[in-house]
Formats: sequence, C-alpha cells, structure tokens
Amino acid sequence: MQRRCCGAFIVALHEGHGKCSREHTCVNRRPPNCTDPKCHWSIFIPWRPIGVCFPPFGAGVACGGTFKKSVSCCPSAEASINMIPIVLASVLIACAFGCGTPPIEPLTSRVVNGVDAKPHSWPWQISLQYERNGEWRHTCGGSLIAANWVMTAAHCINTKLSYRVFVGKHNLVEEELGSQAILPEKIVVHEKWNSIFVALGNDIALIKLSESVTLSNHVQLACMPPAGTLLANLYPCYITGWGRLYTGGPIADKLQQALMPVADHATCSKPDWWGGAVRKSMVCGGGDGIVGGCNGDSGGPLNCKNSEGAWEVHGIASFVSGLGCNYAKKPTVFTRVSAFNDWIDMVNTHTHTRTQN
Repeated sequence: MQRRCCGAFIVALHEGHGKCSREHTCVNRRPPNCTDPKCHWSIFIPWRPIGVCFPPFGAGVACGGTFKKSVSCCPSAEASINMIPIVLASVLIACAFGCGTPPIEPLTSRVVNGVDAKPHSWPWQISLQYERNGEWRHTCGGSLIAANWVMTAAHCINTKLSYRVFVGKHNLVEEELGSQAILPEKIVVHEKWNSIFVALGNDIALIKLSESVTLSNHVQLACMPPAGTLLANLYPCYITGWGRLYTGGPIADKLQQALMPVADHATCSKPDWWGGAVRKSMVCGGGDGIVGGCNGDSGGPLNCKNSEGAWEVHGIASFVSGLGCNYAKKPTVFTRVSAFNDWIDMVNTHTHTRTQN
C-alpha cells in the first residue's frame, strides 16, 4: 500500500493490477504536515470491443493503465476552503466507481450469436466517431481507462479526420440521458504501428480527452489485466461493439455482445488457423465460424471476468479474415493489452510531465 496526501485526506490504494475496485480506501484524517507543495495520487486502472476494418484485414479491441494527478496540498487559507470539497468529491468518486464492476450486470448466458447488450451494462465501452459533411459517424469502439483517457486501435486513427469520443451510449441513433461527447486533446499511436503491415502488431492508440468524463452508473472505467497475463484456451470472454451485424451487413444501432472464448496462441497459430500471422503480443477470440468481430467493432474490448468477479479488457479488436467476419479457424485477432502495460504507463508519464512543464 502507498499513501499519498491530498489536502486533509489520505487516499490509500493498492498498486497491484486488476484490484483497484476492491482496494481503494478513503481515509479522512489530517496530513502530518504541509511542507510539500505538491502531492500525488495515482489510480491503477485495469482493461475493454471492435471498430472499422481496413481491407483485407478487419476488426480491433482495447485496454488501460496507470494515470496520475497532482494537486496543491498547501494552498492559501481561502483557497483551501474552496479546494476541500473538490478534493473530497474526487476521492469519493474514485471510491464509489471502481473499475470493471458495472452496476448493471451484463448478460452472461452462453449465447453464441450476437445479441443486444443490456443497456449500459458495459459502461466503459465508447463510440469513436469522425466528422463528415457536418455529421458524426461511428467508426470504432474503445475502452474508457481513465476519466480522461481512452484506449482504442491504432488502425482506427486517421490524422486527416476530426474525432469525438461518445461515452454512456447504448443506442447510437437516440439521445440518451447521461451520455457525453468529448473532443480529443491528444491522440498517441504506438510508434511501431505499421498501417501497411497490420500483422506486425502494435495496433494500439491512446486518446487523451480535452476534459474528464463524469462517472456514473452508465459511464465507468475499464479494468486492465496484470502485465503478461495469458488466458487459457477457451476462457470465456465477451466481445462488444456496434460493428456490422454480419459480413457486408448494416452497422448496429444498439450495442451488441457475444460470447467469444479465447483461442490460445498454440491454437491460433496453427497452420490452418492464422499461422505465423499471429504474434505473441496478440490474443485470438472465436474461430468457430459463428461469432466474430466485424467492421465497426475495431478498437473495442474483449471483456473477460477475473477470479474476483471484475471484468478486465484483455484485447483491442484488431483484424479479421478478408474472407469474412465469421470465418471458421480465422478467429478475431486482438491486440493483447497485457503486452502493452509499460507502453501505456510511458505515454501517461510523458504526457503528464509535459503538462506539468
């Protein structure tokens, strides 16, 4: 445990992976002194479905990391009076809304075909939208991994387009109470991503939002798995997104979900599956010829429940077969989030340092 003072409060939190929702503790007590002009509190965030596919490849999924905030611990007396409610509110929000434990329980029956998700049961799912001719159009999914950070696929990003992130959505064609549309402040694509050779991997991008979202029952954070985590073959996970309902079909209005068991690397890399096109920094899901990610799902999460009952985002939807979205022995391929924990931390640290300077 590490303790970091903020005003008149101490936030004690577990720095371990995947446990923030259970380990956050708020302690109301005076700090021992106020000589340090700055103090820091950090939240470790665990991980979350698929988006637009670039032919002949396909779809993608996403996850999160450690993010830090700095606040003044020793303001003037007048400022202190004004700051305490803000600090307290931030602490209470962090305690009230953990990651990966949605207040609205998702459907978890072993339905193999895609179905409408229960509204707002995957509250970290976002819709990444781009502007064209004055209209906003869904292009990819993504995962909310901090109040001002979203994880998605690198192939979802085109530097010539303007984007917005929509949180708290279920039905994309209806106005919904509590949904929020926020513009990006900065988009960071993995430096080793190659749009010509998708199978080289590194299909991950982080979007820093221009303002923090308001967390609620409909908007919550994704959990990220511990670094290096590998799921067993056939481990039950769920893909979520607004992608095409079938190859060449329409984009879904309502968020879809489907049971998608993991195909481990030994299975997915078989010669008659994906062979050498699948790297160890990826994770596969499906392959039965029935369920698969499709255009519009890219960047979204592969959601898998851990042993403590919290959902973690283990994959970012990356690509499918050019033969079709649901082709047998060609499972949906995701960027494996647990292979990029260090990169996510590096992006956050670099961005945080530049902001402070």
